Amino acid sequence: MRVVLANIEEVFREAAARWTLIAYFVLSSLFIITFASAVNLDVVDGALAGAKLFGQQVHMNGGGGQMDELVLSFESKFSTFLYVVGIFLAIFSTAHLVPRLQEKGTIDLYLSRPVARTKLLLSRYIAGLILAAVNVIYLVGSTWLIVAWKTHVVHPRFMLSAVIIMFAIATLLAFAFLVGVVTSSTAVSIMASYAIFFMSSILAAHKQFEAAVSHAWSARTIQVLYWVFPKTFELGKAVYGFVSGGPGNGADFTLPFLTTALFAVASLTAASWLFHRKEF
Repeated sequence: MRVVLANIEEVFREAAARWTLIAYFVLSSLFIITFASAVNLDVVDGALAGAKLFGQQVHMNGGGGQMDELVLSFESKFSTFLYVVGIFLAIFSTAHLVPRLQEKGTIDLYLSRPVARTKLLLSRYIAGLILAAVNVIYLVGSTWLIVAWKTHVVHPRFMLSAVIIMFAIATLLAFAFLVGVVTSSTAVSIMASYAIFFMSSILAAHKQFEAAVSHAWSARTIQVLYWVFPKTFELGKAVYGFVSGGPGNGADFTLPFLTTALFAVASLTAASWLFHRKEF
């Protein structure tokens, strides 16, 4: 256990030494400062009359009047934006963990220690999740505080949406680790993870694609790809539904969560197995 904790600590030291940790914090801080400056919530007689983001009117459910409902509507819509931003920053900042581990000299040093390869890989995965979680909490928490400060309305569900965002990050990071073990390339790991994210979102409309193709095997292939890939689009909808909590947003996301979790477990298991058998 001490060895694993030491490996996690080394990941953070490495991130700080290579400016990754600082860049991660600076980018998130710039986003938060920009958001605080760009968001304009008009409160009139204790009611939210309207909201603007970057000068553009944000259309909210309910039209106007009820502060609680309108702030919740604003937070629900913005939570999906944080979902995308949080994932992109997390993958960009953690996809290097395996390729750098496999660099000549670095891997020799790690393998000389009394720690199993699987524990070594998983400890870096956990470190990556911790690094991403700190940033997601910082992003979501700061946004939540800004809205609460400007409106005096507090909705805990907005803060708890970070859990779903972290679930999506954990899934894509597992896939990035698999690609990293196979290719030893940070760039390929990042591109592959983003490709999975966008492809999964496109496949959310798999029924329309299946109806449009002319061959049964094509429709079957699309259907298989949909169920194999993580459900990034559905997870984004789950973030919105969880934060809003309104009628019609209580859709059952059990199956998308389950299949996405299976994809993450399969990716991480394959990465561990390949890393264990790989020759350096």
